[in-house]
Amino acid sequence: MALAQLLQQIEDSEWVDIPTGWLQGRTLYGGLAAGMLLHKAQHRVNDASKKLLSCSVTFVGPVQPAAVRLSAEILRQGKSVTTIEVRLWQDDAVQTILIASFGSARSSEIGVHQEPPAPDYPAVEQLQIMPNNPMTPECFHQFQLAWAEGAFPFSGSQTPDFGGWFRFNPALHSNHQMSLAELLILADIWPPAVLPMFKLPAPASSLTWQMTFVHPLQQQLHDWLKYKVITEYAANGYSTEAAYIWDANDQLIAISRQTVTIFA
Repeated sequence: MALAQLLQQIEDSEWVDIPTGWLQGRTLYGGLAAGMLLHKAQHRVNDASKKLLSCSVTFVGPVQPAAVRLSAEILRQGKSVTTIEVRLWQDDAVQTILIASFGSARSSEIGVHQEPPAPDYPAVEQLQIMPNNPMTPECFHQFQLAWAEGAFPFSGSQTPDFGGWFRFNPALHSNHQMSLAELLILADIWPPAVLPMFKLPAPASSLTWQMTFVHPLQQQLHDWLKYKVITEYAANGYSTEAAYIWDANDQLIAISRQTVTIFA
């Protein structure tokens, strides 16, 4: 099933079939689950005057490669802001929850532009696209990553954090205007920022994920985007990280923040 077919199914039905090729270990790739919920939220709100401001995702439990049910409830619809909650159900249990806020522009005297500058990475053509190997999950082949900064996962580095270029794999996905749901699907493919510090392979997974959307998304699905992640704190089996996504023109598109469970 193509990604566009999956998103269309979300609009047409409460029940959705999980496509093949999207496993992350034995469970569904978290980015796909989050993107499915966001697309459901956008379809339910259906208000062109309100743009997506932010969304928060909690990964409650593992999602198996079987049919899921998506339920959506508008929690409040105000004059400027609409808040919606979408839940992913499987086996009569909630496995993933998304809360999204949509808002219309309001007049304001406040204007602050202190976005972090984009890193000066080499062009993608000068870098190696990460190959698939036995260590990468099944979902990895849906995308392309070009590492530009920092150590690789499981390399025993003394420091965390990394960055580079990324996009959907053009061999598997047709090119079209990228949606915010597709951006969310794409954004989760980078591993947790502390993985370079691991000396041996060990699990780590997102517990909560919050995305704030800054400048409008105007990219095609085959366009390369720039990514950089910074670990703010890690101890006692959990880490907190912030990441930034820019387009090829160094305009900040989104800010990501995650709480990650680590088992090393």
